[in-house]
Amino acid sequence: MELTQERIQAFETGLDPADPLASEIPCKVLGYGEISTVLQIDNNAEYAAKRMPLFRSEADALAYIKNYNNYCNRLREAGLTIPPDDTILVQGHAGGTVLYIMQKQLPPHRFCHKLIHSENAVTMTRVGTSIISAIEKVWSYNDKQHPEVRLAIDGQLSNWVFLESGELLFIDTSTPLMHENGKEVLDPELLLQSAPSFLRWLIRWLFLEGVMNRYYDRRLVYTDLIANLFKEQRPDLVEEWIQQINADLGTKMEPLDRLEIKKYYTEDKRIWVLFLALRRLDRFIKVKLLGQRYDFVLPGRIDR
Repeated sequence: MELTQERIQAFETGLDPADPLASEIPCKVLGYGEISTVLQIDNNAEYAAKRMPLFRSEADALAYIKNYNNYCNRLREAGLTIPPDDTILVQGHAGGTVLYIMQKQLPPHRFCHKLIHSENAVTMTRVGTSIISAIEKVWSYNDKQHPEVRLAIDGQLSNWVFLESGELLFIDTSTPLMHENGKEVLDPELLLQSAPSFLRWLIRWLFLEGVMNRYYDRRLVYTDLIANLFKEQRPDLVEEWIQQINADLGTKMEPLDRLEIKKYYTEDKRIWVLFLALRRLDRFIKVKLLGQRYDFVLPGRIDR
């Protein structure tokens, strides 16, 4: 069945975020983000639907869509390949608005965080070269557009799809991080909507600025990319990828260091494990103790 606005509205109305698979309209969870859940809805294999229940009003959601479209268009202008997409707004519970970003589904086994377990080192070297080239297109674009526009990018492995044709696609477009004339266009408070309500003040104070700004830092983007190799249990590739990045970008940034990246990975892992545990506690308090609705779909155990 076609995923019309009416059909997505019916799905949202009947969705239980605590048990999405029990919905009257069938769905399958394809993946999780920090502020979204990626779903296949109604057995429709054409689109992956990123559900984002972040918005208090339709006006807030429309402003987000404008920034999202600008971000996608600018990434394409920079030379990145992005899957065909669309946006659908529906009414959420308690007067809120939920945005669904509809993105063409791609072969699951070609996502780079999965590909890394099925392909040999030679192929993964090609993948690494392609990812580095794509990330550098963002920095080349920023150099040309400075100071009017500056794009950020999250380069981790799960955000890239390497097709058998050799084409590389970037899929993590749902958080439009970019500066216009030196000012961040994304309201940072939106990123806090998925955080435990009792900790938002602390996250805002200690972490929010750092989380947003790290995707504007070329060296941190590559640090995060290499740290993914530890997360995906492929430390055997770390040294080769570090050497490749340092050789290609040695004049553009301080060289990457394995021990520094391992420390970054360990700290990042600890933060996200704790964050997910606190989100589950927040859900328990709201649903079980207060009888309220918890609007986000949370993953089960995640290996980091």
